[in-house]
Amino acid sequence: AGKAEDEFIYQNTIRLNQKFYASLGEQQAFVLSHGRNIMVLKIVGYAEQVAQYYLLEDFKAHGWIAHQRYPTKGRVWHPGGAHPFSGLDEALVHNGDFANYHAVSEYLKQHNIFPQFLTDTEVSVLLLDLFNRTFEYPMEYIIEALAPTSEYDFDLLPPEKQKIYRYIQSAHMHASPDGPWFFIIARNNPYENYFQLIGITDTSMLRPQVFALQEGDVQIGLICSEKQAIDATLQTLAAEDSRFCPIADKYWNARGGSATDGGAFIFTVKDAGNGDGSKELVCTNKFGDVVRTPSEQKHFARTPEILTPADAESITPAVSRGLASDDIAIFLKDCLWNMSTWSYADLNRVCRELTSQAGRGDEKKAKAIAALTFLNDRRYSTGAKKRSSVLGIIRNSLTAIFDASPGFNGKTFGKYRSIDWESRNLLQPPGGDESILVINARQFPPEGEACDARLICAAFRMGWKRFICYGYKGQRFCGCGLSKDTDDVRIDVYDSSGDYLASGIDGLKIYVHGNAQDQLGQIMKRGKLVVYGDVGQTFMYGAKGGEVYVMGNAAGRPLINAVGSPRVVINGTCLDYLAESFMAGDPLKGGGFVVLNGIEFNEAGKIVDQATPYPGSNLFSLASGGAIYLRDSFGKVVNDQLNGGRFVDLSPADWKLIRPYLEENERLFGITIEKDLLTVNGQKKEYNRVYRKVQAVQLDVLAKASAAVEEWGEDWQEE
Repeated sequence: AGKAEDEFIYQNTIRLNQKFYASLGEQQAFVLSHGRNIMVLKIVGYAEQVAQYYLLEDFKAHGWIAHQRYPTKGRVWHPGGAHPFSGLDEALVHNGDFANYHAVSEYLKQHNIFPQFLTDTEVSVLLLDLFNRTFEYPMEYIIEALAPTSEYDFDLLPPEKQKIYRYIQSAHMHASPDGPWFFIIARNNPYENYFQLIGITDTSMLRPQVFALQEGDVQIGLICSEKQAIDATLQTLAAEDSRFCPIADKYWNARGGSATDGGAFIFTVKDAGNGDGSKELVCTNKFGDVVRTPSEQKHFARTPEILTPADAESITPAVSRGLASDDIAIFLKDCLWNMSTWSYADLNRVCRELTSQAGRGDEKKAKAIAALTFLNDRRYSTGAKKRSSVLGIIRNSLTAIFDASPGFNGKTFGKYRSIDWESRNLLQPPGGDESILVINARQFPPEGEACDARLICAAFRMGWKRFICYGYKGQRFCGCGLSKDTDDVRIDVYDSSGDYLASGIDGLKIYVHGNAQDQLGQIMKRGKLVVYGDVGQTFMYGAKGGEVYVMGNAAGRPLINAVGSPRVVINGTCLDYLAESFMAGDPLKGGGFVVLNGIEFNEAGKIVDQATPYPGSNLFSLASGGAIYLRDSFGKVVNDQLNGGRFVDLSPADWKLIRPYLEENERLFGITIEKDLLTVNGQKKEYNRVYRKVQAVQLDVLAKASAAVEEWGEDWQEE
């Protein structure tokens, strides 16, 4: 019941759009929205203007999607060409482009479906609607039809699933969008009474995507192209409703076509079954496996009784003694030891005392910043506390210390000077003991002549060498634009930094105290980049050198087209296409390499092996130089995953080469060589039983060229 009415409404919309929009030289009208309990709104303008124009500030809904970018096809100047596009009870936004628009349109014509708005996004949702309403596929099969599983991932599927997927691919492969693309879909199922927010990424993984989940008194799932958009959303919600935390409990990326999660995740809002109309949110992957956060942990609640610890009087002198020591390492060790048993009140008191101590001179301020930064960066057990809430308290304390730094319009003397958007025109060279410029980037534009990255360049030219930058909400290009002679420059970056950080640097050091975004370290020449978290898409694209350490994972296509001598340690893994077209010479003769450790931190802060050191099917593809040093004691990575590389014996010279970088990795992240990297299942092993070396296969065309040069000289030419 109701499905005939659905089709009548759908066909009526088609007729209206054909008469008043698609068939005319002048577009007079089109149907914005026609689904049940779902609303689609469009304008040509910024996304926030949609809310203002349609008076949505106080509108309530279980799911929201938005798109803020001109479409790449169709009538970009008309609201009809704007996202989202709808089928019937679903709406889709799309980041990317696909070349087989004509082929998909031809497939739709076979089912008497004709695109009217001339965009690849429109045909995407038409496919979705066809698979959903006409074929009545379950969501898993819809995802498989849109983003088919292939290569090594297909081989890993159970035989019964392989059989079903072969049928789906045989019927729909020619209609699958060929990428690169990333879809976000809002869906209402009026027959089963649930709402869904769905993110699907294609197998080429050229478009960034981030998923996030927060669970507690309220639940929220988020899907965005960039992490900073998720952070901005949560910060806004937390400012209005204390039940939300400004940091998600869990962030992750998807690998398109993955045999483990399918490269797609679904947030479903459904009846909680309490008989009172309340809802619950459940996150699942393509295969229906539930994604959870630790249920025994609780978020911080700002109540009077939780703000005052029972042993408040003992905390103050303990913090004071810790900062009075020449070496705060013992104090930090005590903090890590107590973190799992501390209440939120205890943690709050420690952080407040550190903030207070920071106001008692530059020496204590530096130690307080170092202590809070250490607690922000390291992984440890938080006990019954949510790590997101712990980080929120720590980062608020850091912000308070940075905010208290004296500006240029005061008469206070010391090492620190602060500047923000309002005071940017007061920038001047360092004088006296001044040596650290604290920049609040929050109100700066994301890019352009007036952005914070330009301010850093101007300050450097005035003589500033040490920078603390915080308050980021996606601002780009931090560290870019500085010239040579920057070996004594250091930039510490806090909060939600944006794309292209450290790109093109030539000697300076950048420390990112949290997750980083996309396109980091592009064409990096020299210098040092340290990331206390994950990095996004196309990390170190075209890099020529530099020393880089990543505590967590890299998304898709890190170090593609890199040349020269980049030296990189990634402690987690990456989605796929690691070091594609790597051209970094012989690492034993000054060339470049990547160490991939394949580890992660569990909820207790302990280091554990990931399911596989490398999950993708394209490791070192089309590489002609350099090497990958892969921590893989069980040989889980197989030859089928090497697309242009080969396994070779790890020599003593290789270990001598990479060990100093692993020692620095240990100093930065606390990931020890002996106990964490060389110990497998509790047993210490030799380095060559733990690490494997992947080097490039010499391509025939390169071998031919090499032989020709040897025989005829550098100026030979093939006829």
